Amino acid sequence: MIVPLNEYDFLRRALAVYGQQEAVVSGSLRLTYNELGARVNRWVNLMRSLGVAQGDRVAIISQNDHRMLDGFFGAPLAGIVYMPINFRLIADDFNYILNHGGAKVLIVEDWLVPTLETIRAELKTVEHFIVISDSGDQPPGWQSYDTLLDAASEATPVPAQVDENDIATILYTSGTTGRPKGVMSTHRNLYINAMNSIIEFGLTHNDVYLHTLAQFHCNGWGLPYAVTGVGAKHVIVKKYEAAGFFELATRERMSFACMPPTMINMALNHPLTEAQRAALPRAGVRIATAGSAPPRALIEGMQERLGWQVIQIYGLTETSPFLTVSKVKPHMSDWPKEEQYRVQTRTGYEMLGVQIRVVDENGNDVAPDGQQVGEIIARSNVVMAGYWQQPEATDAVIVAGWFHTGDMATIDDEGMVEIVDRKKDLIISGGENISSIEVEGMLYKHPAVLEAACIAIPHEQWGETVAAIVVLKPGATASEADIIAFCREHLAHFKCPRAISFVDALPRTATGKIQKNLLRTKYWEGREKRVG
Repeated sequence: MIVPLNEYDFLRRALAVYGQQEAVVSGSLRLTYNELGARVNRWVNLMRSLGVAQGDRVAIISQNDHRMLDGFFGAPLAGIVYMPINFRLIADDFNYILNHGGAKVLIVEDWLVPTLETIRAELKTVEHFIVISDSGDQPPGWQSYDTLLDAASEATPVPAQVDENDIATILYTSGTTGRPKGVMSTHRNLYINAMNSIIEFGLTHNDVYLHTLAQFHCNGWGLPYAVTGVGAKHVIVKKYEAAGFFELATRERMSFACMPPTMINMALNHPLTEAQRAALPRAGVRIATAGSAPPRALIEGMQERLGWQVIQIYGLTETSPFLTVSKVKPHMSDWPKEEQYRVQTRTGYEMLGVQIRVVDENGNDVAPDGQQVGEIIARSNVVMAGYWQQPEATDAVIVAGWFHTGDMATIDDEGMVEIVDRKKDLIISGGENISSIEVEGMLYKHPAVLEAACIAIPHEQWGETVAAIVVLKPGATASEADIIAFCREHLAHFKCPRAISFVDALPRTATGKIQKNLLRTKYWEGREKRVG
């Protein structure tokens, strides 16, 4: 009998093999796998008591928390579609995502309640408003998550009849338009990605995984299934900061974490005493990094100063998320260190079950010479089912069975891909995708702005950040500080420009398209032309 792939199977296996083993450390809370399994049973029974049926959507907006895991495993058991949402967004973003996704239940961390209250009347599909609160506070009109869960039955729920191609999660991601798209990942997508993660990161029951990335993020939710399936331990960090990271890494004997370059940089710049450094775990520690290519100095710093192996991975929310991994191959082991570091900074080679091509504008493969540039396209069981309620957008990126990433790259004779540009003009800051078009749309609302374009510029802490090139209306004046302040009033702060350059005109092609490649090269020249 063929059993459909379902990510609950990773917890089922952990319960059968590792039930008494410690599973979760979250603040002062410690749970065995049996205790986690009991919570998941109560989560399913709670949702069913609230009238949540198979296929309904449950949204959660929270910083990293053990309660997020309840839904990661409860949702596939019940056939419910899980919607973790970026907690850094603003009310208008939440409004759009919750209504577009049609969430029936909304679970939020207590500090977000005031923001959600401003749009509550507009959330037409939400029937239950539930609050997570460590203090036990329960705002008027909200139900307590912990109270509801504690009251729910621990009885093993009857599993839903879930097909592996049913939608497991809808995750909203920034794209080339101002509004985010809802990426539909199937149970098969998530299952295959988890198996790949176990293989490529060498996960075993001896591992301790530190959740440094936000769990709403594709790299944050992409690993809990793999970690659980092998009976490893989850150590959950609500908010990353270097001192706390090192303290937990030492106390819990961390062996694996996923950190974007910005987190690695923060860790390397954090002062450690010799005693603190000596107490850190060293043997077998792996740090996966993604979001943007790590500079060689970060890889070298981690490996030489801390003794931790850095593994670069590449993927997108649309690919569940991993496509490639960059590791030194066996025949490269005697190469000079400089060449090995060069390999590690590349985007990588395809993971098991993933087919990668780099193609020109006519769909032909570019030469594998590490020089010719084309677009990365992929075919795999990890590629999404499509964008929620946006078939045109889906058809634009999945063509003849291949997912078009929009990332421009080279490929060499080792099968190593190296991204050289982003076709979609997405800006990745601290691992977060920022739509340049969304920010440009806000700039156009400023009364003094005639035209605007956004690009990514290097940033020491965040890898890259947003810079805006602005043309002012005739006779209008505005300063860099004025425009940045305007954006911060209306956008999530991580999306806002950190630098403004004023120019007389934006460079355009013959068809009127803004030439962002020229803006990038001429940005610093434009910085000299200040107004206001």
